[in-house]
Amino acid sequence: PQKKIDYEIRMREGACKLLAACSQRDQALEASKSLLTCNARIMAYMSELQRMKEAQVMQRVARRSSDAGPMDDRSPCKAKVAISDLRIPLMWKDTEYFKNKGELHRCAVFCLLQLGGEIFDTDMVMVDRTLTDICFDNTIVFNEASPGFELRVELYSCCSEEDYSAGSTPRKLASKLSTSLGRSSGKKMRGALEPGACSPTSNGGGAAILLPVPSVPGPKYHLLAHTTLNLSHVQDSFRTHDFTITGNEECSYWLPLYGGVCCRLAAQPHCMTQQMMSGCLRVKLGGEPQGWTNVYGVLKGTNLFCYHQKEDMEANVEPVLTIGINKETRIRAAEKDPHSKAQNICITNQYGGEEVMHTLAADSREDTQHWMEAFWQQFYDMSQWRQCCDDLMKIELPSPRKPAIVTPKQGSLYHEMGECIQTPFLHIYRGWRRVLNFRFSQNKGQWHHRAIHPDR
Repeated sequence: PQKKIDYEIRMREGACKLLAACSQRDQALEASKSLLTCNARIMAYMSELQRMKEAQVMQRVARRSSDAGPMDDRSPCKAKVAISDLRIPLMWKDTEYFKNKGELHRCAVFCLLQLGGEIFDTDMVMVDRTLTDICFDNTIVFNEASPGFELRVELYSCCSEEDYSAGSTPRKLASKLSTSLGRSSGKKMRGALEPGACSPTSNGGGAAILLPVPSVPGPKYHLLAHTTLNLSHVQDSFRTHDFTITGNEECSYWLPLYGGVCCRLAAQPHCMTQQMMSGCLRVKLGGEPQGWTNVYGVLKGTNLFCYHQKEDMEANVEPVLTIGINKETRIRAAEKDPHSKAQNICITNQYGGEEVMHTLAADSREDTQHWMEAFWQQFYDMSQWRQCCDDLMKIELPSPRKPAIVTPKQGSLYHEMGECIQTPFLHIYRGWRRVLNFRFSQNKGQWHHRAIHPDR
């Protein structure tokens, strides 16, 4: 966490410098968004570091305590939690949306999402009365969520109609005062208001005269609404959740929110996507006195996959047998033989109203114990992640952002033409370049030829 804090502090310093130098509205809004995100991450990492230190102290105290009872070391697996298709409906007045009357109010908005020590932000979206929904196309994935996770979704808004130049406000006010007060008095007042050696705007010492300049000039985002999602909200479908609105119509950053946020919240516990146990086994169907088969077993998700050999699993060959491992499965360890120390593992499932039992055998009692422990851990993970272990939910990983292709102006008539004119002209242009102009050169009595240069 300390390295993460140091990194975010450097990013924050860069965002402050960029914000102070911005003269364009969009640049200033993006820089202010980055600054808010960096501050949120720094606070989250500091809290995480504090929790780690407290946990270390508690562990040392527990070791020294003589009356400390036995502790349950079993803990549920982590999961990958993804939120996507964020939609926030707006509720404009009829006169604003349908009749297009009133002042056109525009705001820049984005969402900040936090789960534990992980914080992500969405793209910035410009919102006015022409939109009925605020849509964020980002897919945010948290990789280390526990069953008791709390995903906080915060909507930030900033009015986009203000001037965001770093030193523009004092200069504009000084110009107005110098015009209204006259040349002599106005000149003195303007000299006091404009940034100078003692002004915070110029990074000098001292305080500003008359007008206090904020430490970080530029646009400011405000929390407009928020909600907290947990395991009970996870469902492999699009759902609506309540939004707690913190602003009001008197705020410059206000937007008429409907009071809900729509999104798809999915989770993939590691027990559903990773191999929790694997190794050599012998298996037979229940009721048959013989017919043991050597297999390579893999416990993953809600199944125990049995392959002929390990190479078949690595080559994605279909397993020879699949045994269901779910919340209704019963597993017990039974003695194989009174004179043998090895144990069998009996797995019983219900298929179509009939009870089907499979019997497994490991090479040693230790291996049997490892398999039994893996099964109990799998059942424990399923009980903690509940509906997330019924079926594997689909999570579409976000694709890397591609930078927008900006074609620079070439300064020629061809590049300034429209696309409809460029296409036929392109064929003429290329054909013209292939025309050869043979010229006789007296140099060494040789004939030379070359292509006509397009600029000649």
